[in-house]
Amino acid sequence: MNVDEQTRALFALVEADRAKRCAALLGDANSRAAALRAQALAEARARMRQAFAEQRALRRERLAAAQARLATQRRLHEQQRTAALLRLAWARLPGELLGLWNAPATRADWVAHVLAAARARMPRGPWRIVHAPDWPEAEQQALARAVCAAAGAAPRLEPDDAITAGFKVLADGNVIDGTLGGLLADRADFEARLLRRLESSP
Repeated sequence: MNVDEQTRALFALVEADRAKRCAALLGDANSRAAALRAQALAEARARMRQAFAEQRALRRERLAAAQARLATQRRLHEQQRTAALLRLAWARLPGELLGLWNAPATRADWVAHVLAAARARMPRGPWRIVHAPDWPEAEQQALARAVCAAAGAAPRLEPDDAITAGFKVLADGNVIDGTLGGLLADRADFEARLLRRLESSP
């Protein structure tokens, strides 16, 4: 083998080694580049998933806040409607009760109700009956007989110009107030009863 052939063989050997090393370096670089691309892609997907999750959470929060505002508005509206209804009912109540007192049939129910309350709570003995001045005499006498049977003594009946409807029974410091004013004395109780009635109605 001459010098030229040896030189060419040596160059070929060096070139082969260089190509082998370059291929190894290039393969390693390609592997690292592929790993970096895969990592970058995974991180991008994770960021995207995180962004979607944050957007979904934000949407849920906004929806929950909107639902809470709507529920609050509905409650306020219902409270305002109920308050208006109670004001209207309270404004109409005196006239309605006066109408009941002025009608003989419902007045008889009124008298019977007050008398039943007095029988249950009042002591036996003389009762004082203070009543609306326009109450028919015959009905007064009928009540006097019923009171005499219940209390064992004739009552003292007294008209009072301050009473527009109903009557009250007094005995030994006790009072059963069945007057219009007495029935209207406890507005809170009336409103509570009306609310219970409204809530129980279909």
